[in-house]
Amino acid sequence: MDWNLRVCARKGHVTYAPTEPQFRDRLEASTPLGDAWRCLRCGTYVLGEPHGSGAADDAPVLLRGKALRSAFILRALAVERWGRGLILLGLGIAVFRLKSTQVSLKELFERDLSSLDPFFKQIHFNVSDSSTIHSIEKVLNAKPSTLNLIAVGILLYGLLQIAEGIGLWSLKRWGEYVAVVGTTLFIPLEVYEVVGKASWLKIAVLVINVCAVLYLLLSKRLFGLRGGHQAYEASLHEVSLLEVEESSETPTEAAARRG
Repeated sequence: MDWNLRVCARKGHVTYAPTEPQFRDRLEASTPLGDAWRCLRCGTYVLGEPHGSGAADDAPVLLRGKALRSAFILRALAVERWGRGLILLGLGIAVFRLKSTQVSLKELFERDLSSLDPFFKQIHFNVSDSSTIHSIEKVLNAKPSTLNLIAVGILLYGLLQIAEGIGLWSLKRWGEYVAVVGTTLFIPLEVYEVVGKASWLKIAVLVINVCAVLYLLLSKRLFGLRGGHQAYEASLHEVSLLEVEESSETPTEAAARRG
């Protein structure tokens, strides 16, 4: 499947008229129906005026190639964050219920969150084996007055996960910062879970989150790494120019470059 064509079918083509003659001549074509411009994303010629014009450096950065793969990774992380956020919100509500019923968290999972049982079984999550759940129960039994504080903390962290997902799905830079901070805060708890009782799921989640933090820090140049925001913006301009160059290549030139 050509994902570039699929995206153009949903969002429309993107044409651009560079001021540089060497690019402009290759992106423009004359037809009996009028001038046509080559789409920067899929390469199809589209009749009508271009959507934009200017220097090749200022061409729009489209989700194609590396950018499309990066967007796929970020949106996959967003879905994972939404799933985790919903579980945390459910747990926070369950803790509030614990205040009035005085039953164990395990009983609350079995009684009040029974709708999530198929999901927990699918991911092999056992409440009885969770070091975090045991620790929360010990705190609740020792200090009942902290129940509201714990519940609010869990709910806030669940909302943070939802916010991370929104930022990552929308491909916003603030979402990348929130994701790095939120994920980093959660890693010590995941390490604690693995040390308490290791399982393939806990280890996989820990590895995924560590890799996600490193990927975001390095590829998006967050917190000043690899030149910071300015270097990241400069790389986007380089990508824009490369997209114009690749879109303006003839089939022979493209085959020679790949070879």
